[in-house]
Amino acid sequence: MIKQAEAPTTPLLSVRGLTTSFRHSNGWRDAVRNLSFDIAAGETVALVGESGSGKSVTALSIMRLLPEGRSRTEGEILFAGQNLATLDEDAMRHVRGGELSMIFQEPMTSLNPIFTVGQQIAEAISCHSDMSLREARAEAVRLLEKVRIPHAASRYDEYPHQFSGGMRQRVMIAMALAASPRLLIADEPTTALDVTIQGQILDLIKTLQDEEGMSVLFITHDMGVVAEMADRTVVMYRGEAVEADTTDDIFHRGEHPYTRALIAAVPKLGAMQGRAWPATFPTVDLATGLMNPERDMVATVETQRPPVLEVKNLSTRFPVRSGLFGRKSGAIHAVEDVSFSLLAGETLSIVGESGCGKSTVARSITRLVQPTSGSVRVDGMDAMALKGEGLRAMRRTVQMVFQDPFSSLNPRMSVGAAVMEPYLEHRLGSSAEARDKAAGLLGRVGLSADMMERYPHEFSGGQRQRVAIARALMLDPKIIIADEAVSALDVSIKAQVCNLLMELQDSLDLAYLFISHDMAVVERVSHRVAVMYLGEIVEIGPRAGVFEDPQHAYTRRLMKAVPVPDPARRHLHRNIAVSEMKNPVRPIGFVAPKRRYTEVSPGHFVQLSEEQAALVA
Repeated sequence: MIKQAEAPTTPLLSVRGLTTSFRHSNGWRDAVRNLSFDIAAGETVALVGESGSGKSVTALSIMRLLPEGRSRTEGEILFAGQNLATLDEDAMRHVRGGELSMIFQEPMTSLNPIFTVGQQIAEAISCHSDMSLREARAEAVRLLEKVRIPHAASRYDEYPHQFSGGMRQRVMIAMALAASPRLLIADEPTTALDVTIQGQILDLIKTLQDEEGMSVLFITHDMGVVAEMADRTVVMYRGEAVEADTTDDIFHRGEHPYTRALIAAVPKLGAMQGRAWPATFPTVDLATGLMNPERDMVATVETQRPPVLEVKNLSTRFPVRSGLFGRKSGAIHAVEDVSFSLLAGETLSIVGESGCGKSTVARSITRLVQPTSGSVRVDGMDAMALKGEGLRAMRRTVQMVFQDPFSSLNPRMSVGAAVMEPYLEHRLGSSAEARDKAAGLLGRVGLSADMMERYPHEFSGGQRQRVAIARALMLDPKIIIADEAVSALDVSIKAQVCNLLMELQDSLDLAYLFISHDMAVVERVSHRVAVMYLGEIVEIGPRAGVFEDPQHAYTRRLMKAVPVPDPARRHLHRNIAVSEMKNPVRPIGFVAPKRRYTEVSPGHFVQLSEEQAALVA
């Protein structure tokens, strides 16, 4: 029997004995089993757990959005006194979107690309009211203003692709609010967003809840978000609720090993204060409930040898073409005058929001995109001058691990073949030697050699990322570029993969260029940190200097936005300014101003503002 918090006296939503199953070739398989919880008016309840735990299936069961014939739902779903499980489709349509609304994780797949955002919000309004087109438009603009979209009236006629990810999520929230619902289901609404945008969306949901008095069912795997948002929390594991209580009790007195594992794996900003070296994440063994403590990774950074990677004045621009004949009308200044070095055994993290140029830096170094100017030296080789076989040889030294391993693994190729492929392509040995090396590396990353015949779809997300790491190691690289390599992973899997990367660095003397927008993870794994904004490095230095004494306003803004896993901060508003990253498109002939930096402490450099630079000049 799981520990249950005292149920609200007058629940708005009461789920009793919910079991949801899906039809498979060998019969029915449960995705959710015997789940019960309540949500009172004005209350926020979090469903928390990793991918596959049944959180989203629970939400879709409540909304009656699962496919008929291939799914079945048992139990009671009582909403405002009526059992949603027994309503016919017409009655359910009035409830769905009217009194009960849902926002999804990826707004771009939820918005129709051929209609303007205003038209889509107006449609949601018209479906649940008798408003005229003019009145629906006015109400849609009011909702856009309510969700803090600047210049709402002019943006009514823009299309989804013209909005950033955070602004698209605001549009989805506006649509969900169209009929003033009593309960809002938010299914991972911030998981794919940058940390500052995530902070803005969390603030917005809190504000709207205060203004509208609505209840919220918040679905997430991020315990930091749970701490800031939820009054009560239900922890799910493999389709079952293993613990339910007030959020404060879950964090401070959680009893189930899985609950403790989720909380232990949450990266906490400031946890590395006063420590000189990166450190592993603490983890919990689910079988025994015992804690595996964190440990410092005191790797030897080769300060006396030349850098394995040296980037100087790197700029990468992409042409913008317009008009009937596609003439060049400007350029996207994706990377502008970036310089840094990377030593053997060192981790340099590049942080910043989407669109700041982090991934373009990585692709420019490996020549997956062609830089416009600057120099890149990889282990003494001039990467900009290399062609053909020379370029192939350089890429043996630098390997990349991408954000989505499922997209970077061939679904028709077994993982063993995928791991062996680079070794064989570079003709480094025979097939037997490749198989032996692949088996050894899979064992090293926590998998087994007997998994080599399986295909990517047979692995979890964390296991696929381990396969991608093993493949990157097949060529014995000196540098690994991890481009958002843990961003899409559940919190406990993220901790395991980060620990694996640090242990491999310790034993193989690898240099990492770690690209991320997750400041708390970066603080734990890094030796040095570079902060990027609009294609430029605005601050770079030792991890302790950047995190404990941030100098640039943008660095401080990133840190302020990080969710803190402390229930005492619940309902606290961070008041992060609503803004979108400036447009990086520049006209033909534009000359970027030469940036100046000041050294605030040894190795810690901060970009001066134009006014400060003018004073120095």
